[in-house]
Amino acid sequence: MVEQIRKKLNDSAAMRWTALCMVAFVMLCGYVLTDVMNPLKPLLENELNWTSSEFGIFTSAYGWFNVFLLMLIFGGLILDRMGVRFTGLASSIVMVIGCAIKYAAIAGYIGNMHDKIAGIHTMVLYASLGYAVFGVGVETAGITVSKIIVKWFKGKEMALAMGMEMATARIGTMLAMAITVPIANAFHSVSAPILMCLILLCIGFISMFIYTFMDRKLDAQLAEEQETEDPFKFSDIIPIISNRGFWLIAILCVLFYSAVFPFLKYAADLMVQKYGVDPEFAGLIPSLLPLGTLFLTPLFGYVYDRIGKGATIMIIGAFMLICVHAVFAIPFINNWVVAVVLTIVLGIAFSLVPSAMWPSVPKIIPEKQLGTAYSLIFWVQNWGLMGVPLLIGIVLDNYCKLPTKGLHTAVAYDYTIPMLIFTSFGVLALIFALLLKREDKKKHYGLEDANIKK
Repeated sequence: MVEQIRKKLNDSAAMRWTALCMVAFVMLCGYVLTDVMNPLKPLLENELNWTSSEFGIFTSAYGWFNVFLLMLIFGGLILDRMGVRFTGLASSIVMVIGCAIKYAAIAGYIGNMHDKIAGIHTMVLYASLGYAVFGVGVETAGITVSKIIVKWFKGKEMALAMGMEMATARIGTMLAMAITVPIANAFHSVSAPILMCLILLCIGFISMFIYTFMDRKLDAQLAEEQETEDPFKFSDIIPIISNRGFWLIAILCVLFYSAVFPFLKYAADLMVQKYGVDPEFAGLIPSLLPLGTLFLTPLFGYVYDRIGKGATIMIIGAFMLICVHAVFAIPFINNWVVAVVLTIVLGIAFSLVPSAMWPSVPKIIPEKQLGTAYSLIFWVQNWGLMGVPLLIGIVLDNYCKLPTKGLHTAVAYDYTIPMLIFTSFGVLALIFALLLKREDKKKHYGLEDANIKK
């Protein structure tokens, strides 16, 4: 009888990796829309008369509802109470709705660049609202997928699985950076890439729907084990937020991601402004970053699974982040080859930290509280994802404008100050990575231990 209980669906490598593929594809579709507007910044300025501040407002909208309306925290609570099937499907639908609103705005069906509401052009405002709705869906989907991976891979190749999921999602970022401008030019429409994203997200919803049948079968097999566990209670939030290790990893997360994702929002424009790359191809260099993570994140996850050293991996990644942004900030280093090398190194750093950070959370927080814990970390992260792009846009408009000097853009900027801002986030991330390693030694979380138990 005991032997029969142990042979569950997730004991089959084929079944658990199939489940991972289905939910990882959902995140790939979500990340395409997350980053699809990044390479379009020069086109938005040239063709739709957006400013850098308006682009900053739009990119900051990703976190509006998650941060101020606490939607991400509610999503985590719903996840722990209702389970991954309900939350996964609901978040997929929300992503589709948000994308549809965003497409309608950029395509000119709602809003324009003549009328204003609260001082914001209605096209920018409606596109931002759509992006904010989408942000609720994709962030909730992210914590749901994280809990799904723990559910299927705990005690197995968990860090590798999380690395594979992140790598798959980065394919979405790579596609957004590489093909967005060519698609916009081919269809003579800035909104064409967003329509492509809408179609992808509908396919992603179908993938999540199919996954629910596998999850239902696994739950049936786990039912006897789950009966012995205490169910999640809202009071379980208290031990999470009173855990010092949780806050160290949450702050490390927001600092690290604030130095990477907002940078990617402006990376294509940086290639045009500082390195003189043609706007149609400017997204290709930043696309090397997610391309590198495609291979390296699973590799580092494999190392963490078998060797450990999770806290050390995070420290190394944070240090590399500092070096990359510091060199990007040096004004006279403006050869595009250097930009390529720096982007590749940044991709390595971006593989190191997440590959160790996310699999470390289940070592600090009990599984029944993981949905809420991940949602709280993502909520903290969203403060950075919301505030930093807006800050960079304002800094560019007010302190960094230059004469165009024949560049392929209507407005020229000096990116030295923004890159110094990103460097400072890297420095702070390194400090908190060191504090996390010290805390691990005191509390014995096992961050330096291998995930696979021999």
